[in-house]
Amino acid sequence: MALMARQSVSVVFPAYNEEANLARAIEQAERCLESLTEDWEIIVVNDGSRDRTREILDELCQKNPRLVAIHHEGGNRGYGAALRSGIQRGSKDLLFFSDSDLQFHLAELPLLLLWIEQYDAVIGFREHRNDPFHRKMNAFGWNTLVRMVLGLKVKDIDCAFKLFRTSLFQVIEMDAVGAMVNTDILVQATRMGFRIKEVPVTHFRRMAGQPTGANFKVIVKAFRELMRLYLKLRSVQPIVAAYDRRREVVAPMEGAELRREERRGVSLPINFADRRRRMVMASDKPMPVTDLSSVVRNISVHDE
Repeated sequence: MALMARQSVSVVFPAYNEEANLARAIEQAERCLESLTEDWEIIVVNDGSRDRTREILDELCQKNPRLVAIHHEGGNRGYGAALRSGIQRGSKDLLFFSDSDLQFHLAELPLLLLWIEQYDAVIGFREHRNDPFHRKMNAFGWNTLVRMVLGLKVKDIDCAFKLFRTSLFQVIEMDAVGAMVNTDILVQATRMGFRIKEVPVTHFRRMAGQPTGANFKVIVKAFRELMRLYLKLRSVQPIVAAYDRRREVVAPMEGAELRREERRGVSLPINFADRRRRMVMASDKPMPVTDLSSVVRNISVHDE
């Protein structure tokens, strides 16, 4: 993980009534991050919890300045809203999110980090899902429906163990506030042309607390969001396209100068500064990163 030591990571935990699991989840994350990088932060979004989640989180924040607490006032807003609050607060090069219910172990984060040099997002899939039978069947039916309606072909859409380059969220617009948030992110990323790698991860049985994913209201909201997303995502167009410099016809004396000009035109780094660097670049004129969300055409990927 020598390469990882030079990178920074934001870890986001949405939390709703997780008083029995939260402290241990944060402790896991702290131990893992301390062994991987010097620059990290943990962001916990308390989504209107009605138990002691808020008090526990505030106490832990006093002991660790790298722990950031976000409290949603006025009740529960939904998993997607909590995730969006955490992502918007993230300030590091890489952004990882997981649930705070201890059904995943942060010790497996390096499995994703091994691939992030070559991909724009690395997402886990539960190789052996440790959930009751009815939840497995609900997930199977939901994944099948999403594949049919939106064409998203990943093994485990809602697996809460995902790593992204933070820069992706400058162009991905997260509108889903409920369970559709993972679908919203992944469909946009694939249609825009970002590269995604799937990695098997371990899934553990929930030891404490109650899951909310199979709640009837959550399911109804998910179906409504699916229809809204179908209409929204029809307009998402590729902004990343393959570019093969070997096919370029360049006069021998112009090559070095051309490469310098291309480097000056970088608008958003997608990979680390390694042997294979991919970048999003506007062909008409360079644009600053803050304006990248307005780039919707003439965009290509250059490999060095």
